[in-house]
Amino acid sequence: MPIDGRREYHHPGVTMAVKTLQDLFIHALSDVYSAEKQLTKALPRLARAASNPSLSEAFKIHLEETQGQIGRIDQVVESARIKLKRLKCVAMEGLVEEGQEQIEEIEKGPILDAALIAAAQKVEHYEIATYGTLAALARKLGYNEALSLLLETLKEEKATDEKLTLLAEQKVSEEQAGTPAAKTPPKQVAE
Repeated sequence: MPIDGRREYHHPGVTMAVKTLQDLFIHALSDVYSAEKQLTKALPRLARAASNPSLSEAFKIHLEETQGQIGRIDQVVESARIKLKRLKCVAMEGLVEEGQEQIEEIEKGPILDAALIAAAQKVEHYEIATYGTLAALARKLGYNEALSLLLETLKEEKATDEKLTLLAEQKVSEEQAGTPAAKTPPKQVAE
């Protein structure tokens, strides 16, 4: 930490001194803007890799939502009269890379679909945490219009996570229904 007590955030090619809550808000908003942009490139790959039509459609729908969320970030910037920093969200970069590795390593089918759901939920949980933090900061900074916009995005992210959970549970039920083990009750183990 620098001698003056400021915390500096380092991203490839960028150093951003964070001295105030507004600095933190700008940093977090810049970071999630990068995350959403990366996600717009990753979601079409996930949709193509999914074998379950409902999962593929869920990724396509979330792509449209993500594009709307980017527009909402632009509205937050305008309403708060701030300027975003050019950052690369390394957290999202890692999550996207993990999803890509699964696409390359797992044969297309139900197992890959399960892995894609898990990867997508990791992304959603990251976004839920980020938008929750941004909403708290906006509230503290008195950015009421920004707060409303951020809460709208947070609500969408939570809804997407719930949809993915339902898809995962539905897939597991369908998979189990087709296996002989699922048709016969498990044996009781004597104690």
